[in-house]
Amino acid sequence: MSRRLFVTCALPYANGPLHIGHMVEHVQGDIWVRALRMRGHTVHFVCADDAHGTPIMLRAQREGITPEQLVAQTWQQHTADFRDFGIGYDHYSSTHSDANRALTSRIYQALHDKGHVEVRPVEQFFDPEKSMFLPDRFIKGECPNCHSRDQYGDSCEVCGKTYSPTDLIEPYSVISGARPVLKDSEHYFVKLADFEPMLRDWLAGRRAAGGLQGEVVNKLEEWFTDGLRSWDISRDAPYFGFEIPGAPGKFFYVWVDAPVGYLAAFRELCERDGLDFEAFTDPAKAAAEGTEQVHFIGKDIVYFHTLFWPAMLHGAGLRTPTAVNVHGFLTVDGAKMSKSRGTFINARAWLDHLDPDYLRYYLASMLGPTLGDVDLDLKSFEERVNSHLVGKWVNIASRCAGFVHKFFGNRLADALRDDLRARYDAAVAQLAPLGDLYEARDYAAAMRRFVEVADTTNSWIAEQAPWVIAKDESRRDELHQVCSLAINLFRLLSTWLKPVLPATVARAEAFLGAATTRFTDADAPLLGHVLQPFEALMTRVDPKKIEAMIDASRESLKPAAAPASAPAPAAPSPTPAAETPATVGIDDFARLDLRVGKVLACEFVEGSDKLLRFELDAGPLGTRQIFSGIRAAYGEPGKLVGRNVVFIANLAPRKMRFGLSEGMILSAGDGGSDLFLLDADQGAKPGATVR
Repeated sequence: MSRRLFVTCALPYANGPLHIGHMVEHVQGDIWVRALRMRGHTVHFVCADDAHGTPIMLRAQREGITPEQLVAQTWQQHTADFRDFGIGYDHYSSTHSDANRALTSRIYQALHDKGHVEVRPVEQFFDPEKSMFLPDRFIKGECPNCHSRDQYGDSCEVCGKTYSPTDLIEPYSVISGARPVLKDSEHYFVKLADFEPMLRDWLAGRRAAGGLQGEVVNKLEEWFTDGLRSWDISRDAPYFGFEIPGAPGKFFYVWVDAPVGYLAAFRELCERDGLDFEAFTDPAKAAAEGTEQVHFIGKDIVYFHTLFWPAMLHGAGLRTPTAVNVHGFLTVDGAKMSKSRGTFINARAWLDHLDPDYLRYYLASMLGPTLGDVDLDLKSFEERVNSHLVGKWVNIASRCAGFVHKFFGNRLADALRDDLRARYDAAVAQLAPLGDLYEARDYAAAMRRFVEVADTTNSWIAEQAPWVIAKDESRRDELHQVCSLAINLFRLLSTWLKPVLPATVARAEAFLGAATTRFTDADAPLLGHVLQPFEALMTRVDPKKIEAMIDASRESLKPAAAPASAPAPAAPSPTPAAETPATVGIDDFARLDLRVGKVLACEFVEGSDKLLRFELDAGPLGTRQIFSGIRAAYGEPGKLVGRNVVFIANLAPRKMRFGLSEGMILSAGDGGSDLFLLDADQGAKPGATVR
């Protein structure tokens, strides 16, 4: 049955260039769209730049241009990068558009008229040096839940807990490094609790239908434990965004109008191409016509897309998403992308040095339907591309095309022997499951099957040895048969690779003189068909080009010198307080009661994928139970039993839904899997004071 879908990827933020981390999602979405189209489905694929918020405003000030100029420049860069990476959006828009303003206002007004919006005063952090209210992401501090440091003002990247900026411990302004002060401001809230039953039903339905991964639903269900808090949807001037109707000086928070940008971009496409917008957005009409709305997003923005977004849509009388496909992060050589190591690679830096189809294939060979992170191991990348694509796939054509050209005028055989046709049909059957694998987003399994068939084909060519047959003029018909089958198997593999390697397969199709639009187009071989002269389709990855790209990435991320004519920025860009901590007196340090604790027990916490529960022998202080958000770093907690650790003994106990946490265990690192417990020599007694 043919499907009709409206598909999006998360909107890139318009305050900087795209990097290869963005490409994980956009390549994944693009492959899916291309594959579904080749299965005969109708897919409309749109995206847009996320163009609002304080970061845009501040960067424009630093560069001496207007926010509108900044987002226009960034849009040009982003569209060029996506185009050159083969991301085939039908329409790429910006959230700073008339269509988005109109739809955002329409959705807000519907929520307001139905009583889902409340207005109340809030205490909000204010930067006294910059004289401005601070958005959540411009405040950092210690997580009130797991006590990880340098966490954002809306959620912790270590334990996943969401909270208000005022809940942070020792907050500081990311803009100036100053400690913010609290000031009253009137804010607008959407009462998410109004939608709790609907959201529970929607999540259960997505899980059952495969429209949301089970691990995502499990995580979301934790957020219902204490009830859904109202969502603050307003920000105070100065702010670059859409002003809330009827509320001068109040602007929609960027996460209000950003997802509406999906619908606005699609509406623009509908108006351009004469499509029925309501068929995809009106609940009754969408249900009657069987249309779908599918999002591809990263796991860091799940909360917004699976709670806020469906609540907004439902409250405004619009259809909710059919599926939200969530993916993990990209690491490079086993670590976070790093500017200092040159592994924070901008999309353009990649394009300047390496073929984008190389990255598309590598990502496809690693991506599955789960939330697992993808590691770009640059050595493995080089070997995989050289082996799978150049050494296996392209090699099939390059080994045989010359014989077809030299002896048969580039014409394939008019028919295949029965045994060769049977071999071709067997390959067709072996590759047929790739359609379902693509649709299930299990690209890694699809690529494994592709490699298996390519391997089998190359082994068969080696057995037939056309280079030997060619020496015997009496065996010309046999040579023609062997080479014709080989070229057809190359075409078959190319057809199934087309969603992954659109540019390279286009060159392969030029050689073949035949393009495919459906996977089934290659079910029958080309016979009596004239080929074009064969030209090299791909070259092996040159490790020197990888090194040059890394070097260029280090250089390109250095701050550019301001032109002499540029206006002075509003303020120097400060070093965050986390990198240059303020000095403290000995009295401040003395207030912390640091003790040695011996681990008596350590175990996973049921219902949390971040926490470990420790039971410590604290000597004269007795035993202490402490919950610590270090599970990602210590997957086998039992091995920690018997170790000495350092903990803060006089931290106020915190009641959690898992139990009472009586202190904080100290660790070093950036968070996640990069955390290491501080140790003490075995001679240190439990409860000993750390001085």
